[in-house]
Amino acid sequence: MQFKISTLFFYIFKWLVITIVIGACIGTASAGFLISLDWVTNYRVNHLWLIAMLPIGGLLIGLLYHYYGKNVVAGNHLLLDTIHEPKAIIPFKMAPFVYFGTMVTHLLGGSAGREGTALQMAGAIADQFSKPFRLTNEERQILIIAAIAAGFGSVFGTPLAGAVFGLEVILVRKFRYNTIFPAFVAAFFADYITRAWNAPHTHYVVSLVPEISPTTLFYSIIAGIAFGLCAILFTQSLHRLTSFIANTISFPPLRPFLGGILIAAVVLGFGTTKYIGLGVPIIESAFHQELPPYDFLLKLLFTVVTLSVGFKGGEVTPLFFIGATLGNSLAFVLPLPIGLLSGMGFVAVFAGATKTPIACFLMAIELFGIEIAIYAAIACIVAYLVSGKGSIYQK
Repeated sequence: MQFKISTLFFYIFKWLVITIVIGACIGTASAGFLISLDWVTNYRVNHLWLIAMLPIGGLLIGLLYHYYGKNVVAGNHLLLDTIHEPKAIIPFKMAPFVYFGTMVTHLLGGSAGREGTALQMAGAIADQFSKPFRLTNEERQILIIAAIAAGFGSVFGTPLAGAVFGLEVILVRKFRYNTIFPAFVAAFFADYITRAWNAPHTHYVVSLVPEISPTTLFYSIIAGIAFGLCAILFTQSLHRLTSFIANTISFPPLRPFLGGILIAAVVLGFGTTKYIGLGVPIIESAFHQELPPYDFLLKLLFTVVTLSVGFKGGEVTPLFFIGATLGNSLAFVLPLPIGLLSGMGFVAVFAGATKTPIACFLMAIELFGIEIAIYAAIACIVAYLVSGKGSIYQK
């Protein structure tokens, strides 16, 4: 009994030290990333001519990864592969490469998110501590899971969802209980450090949540089905277009160059920038005013093209945009408050596309409050079930 207690205390102390160290590093990196991302977004808004430079930026990103970053171009897939089959240490250059690529993508008008960048930076930073801490391959797996939790939790300001996301995203293959403590400590400490740096986080408000009744639950299930179908559309479109472009254009740097020409031409031709970048102002608007019913579809198209040609960023914030605006559109046909449907869509499309319904449910509580819990749970679970087995994190 004494041996077991001493072993447990050693385990807690060891991982407490490791996760505090990586949490501080990842939290600081996330803060710097969020602050600089906010700056480049505002700069682009005030200098719209930069959108015409998107093809050049795409070519630079493509050349950088083609000649110097082939061993890190897999991005999030490299992190997941390292969790399931640990091999060489993840190259540190993954962090600055994806940071540079994401800054260029957002500065010049690509439609992408931020979670992919945060996860890759977190994984690359954390794995550098594998040797100093003399971690085994099994312990490296725990380290990368904790890093994913820290990166996600700190970049969105949702440490509880981040911790569960880090655990849930690997459930497709296996789950180990000894990852729980490191994931939670890393996520919460990284979020604390990010907030300490006063990094910007967006706050959303769901102003009206009706009392639960059989009728509102029925409408929530209908909405969840729509969110799940949307998740299928996004996931399948992204995978198929990425594969098609890879098979059609053999020289990788040409893919973002040609894609950049297409995106810039369409944006300048339409005369609107609402579907590029993170799209946070539109997400905020979705919670309290009616939006065009096609907003979610256009954002989906812009994001799929941006990411499939090789620009950097993430899928999650665009999924928030797609889900919130789809929920906004459903308010035309479902008798539920517009803010509630937008909040449900915000997390449910994400749940269906990533296969992380529990993390998304917790994110809804962290972002919108406990009042939305039952509605968010129904939407996330139904979307998860409807969306099938496909995920944006599958190859």
